[in-house]
Amino acid sequence: MRHATTLVNPGLHLFWSEQMPAVALERRQVANAFVEKLRGYAPLSPEDVSLLEAACLHPRRFPPAYDLIREGDKPGPVFVLLEGWACRYKILPGGGRQIISFLMPGDFCDMHVAVLDAMDHSIATLTDAKVATIARGQMEELVEVRPGLVKAFWWTQLVDEGVLRATIVSMGRRTSLERVAHLLCELCFRMRNIGIATKSTFEMPFTQIVLADAVGLTPVHVNRVVRKLRAVGALELTSGTLVIADIKQLAQIAGFDDNYLHRQLAPKRAALR
Repeated sequence: MRHATTLVNPGLHLFWSEQMPAVALERRQVANAFVEKLRGYAPLSPEDVSLLEAACLHPRRFPPAYDLIREGDKPGPVFVLLEGWACRYKILPGGGRQIISFLMPGDFCDMHVAVLDAMDHSIATLTDAKVATIARGQMEELVEVRPGLVKAFWWTQLVDEGVLRATIVSMGRRTSLERVAHLLCELCFRMRNIGIATKSTFEMPFTQIVLADAVGLTPVHVNRVVRKLRAVGALELTSGTLVIADIKQLAQIAGFDDNYLHRQLAPKRAALR
């Protein structure tokens, strides 16, 4: 494993001031994020929970901008993010970077990629992160003996595919303003769905450069978009901190509908409109 040197830059942090449902902080501090995420997609038995927790018993901590695996490497174990943020990305021949997706606590990487000879993208931390590694054989055993886990794993993969489809739509058809607003809405709802949103504000480890690399725009263009969103009251910016001040307006600008996140077992929430 090697360090990546280009992923994190000092600057913008993102908060949301809209009040939303949240899991009690005490519970989140002791819960296994992997278990909590899968519980959102399928009922888990006590035996399922015990097996998942045992698989994550020996996590390691990694600093920001650390490559867990790089494009071209031979696929290894399944990475499970327990704390912090990470991303999938590709580096273009000219040196440009495209962030493909963001990984949050509870996300796991490339369950079936071992059938390939080499990785076709890189995975790196964006923040300090705690990551568990599950050997391929152990993951295959979990799938073979626990049908409840199979359903949860399938569901997470279908959600990942939904996120990818939404990204393709953004890149192909949404304006730059809609594209940025849609990504921010998506990340807010994903954070809410895994219970790391509080009743007041929460933080996403974003710089404008990271945001630009995720939406396929230049940092200068993203800065202009942020100013427009501030002008209509959807965002606020003070001392380098970006605050989502009006999630309903941001969702309206984006034309956001979270149906592709398929949070089947999530508590019912109030409609955005």
